[in-house]
Amino acid sequence: MNLMQTSDIQAIDVHGHYGDYFRDETSSVVNEFMSADAETVVNRAREAGIATTIVSPLSGLLPRGQADAIRANEAAARTVAAMDGLLQWVIVHPLQPETYRQAAELLQQPQCVGIKIHPEEHVYPIREHGAALFEFAARYDAIVLAHSGDSNSLPADFVQFANSHSNVSLILAHLGNGGSASGNPDLQVKAIQASLHGNMYVDTSSARSMMPGLIEWSVSEIGAERILFGTDTPLYFTAMQRARIDRADISDEDKRKILLENAQGMFSDSLLKGANTSC
Repeated sequence: MNLMQTSDIQAIDVHGHYGDYFRDETSSVVNEFMSADAETVVNRAREAGIATTIVSPLSGLLPRGQADAIRANEAAARTVAAMDGLLQWVIVHPLQPETYRQAAELLQQPQCVGIKIHPEEHVYPIREHGAALFEFAARYDAIVLAHSGDSNSLPADFVQFANSHSNVSLILAHLGNGGSASGNPDLQVKAIQASLHGNMYVDTSSARSMMPGLIEWSVSEIGAERILFGTDTPLYFTAMQRARIDRADISDEDKRKILLENAQGMFSDSLLKGANTSC
């Protein structure tokens, strides 16, 4: 296996955040460790060879069941537009219906590349609200990044919606996350294998991606073409997530697809004009 250095690839991170992390049950020091402002997120990305990070604000997701996604999206639009190296996911929260109208407007802006949904933090089952969410996404040919792997967001529950809307590209977040489903690391891969139109993908933004063999097995099962690089920054250390792909026991061609080319193919050139594609 060729283990040439690939660290000179300027990657695209499709799954990032910025802002304050908060959980009542988590110690204050852990909440602090998992928080970072937008500038820190960009600086960590640059140090890890990441040219572009697509973010949603943590204030639109947390505290669980209490976040104000509308205000968070408004603030994120200003923050991202003012900072090189960031693009925006607009959060759509079906229990806050105003986010649909807001998303329709923000999706017209160059820094906003698609829709973020989070059934766990917003406390709703995707199987009950997925039809409306995906009908909305289909109306705008939108890309959707969805938290997956927990009880409200089982990967298998997304398949019917992706199959019903072939013009929607769906990225299941957190490769290997099995959550409450017995910690099963294959849920995202199996969901992609069950899809009909080739419009389902997975990102690597999971602590489970640190497992020896998971990245490699996933490439063998669904192909590198269905896997995108994500870090879940600042919850995880950006450079660690990058190193996992650089040192994976897969071909340099597959690493380049995961780190850069798959995202380039999914997002328009104009939105990614800041990404350095040299290798």
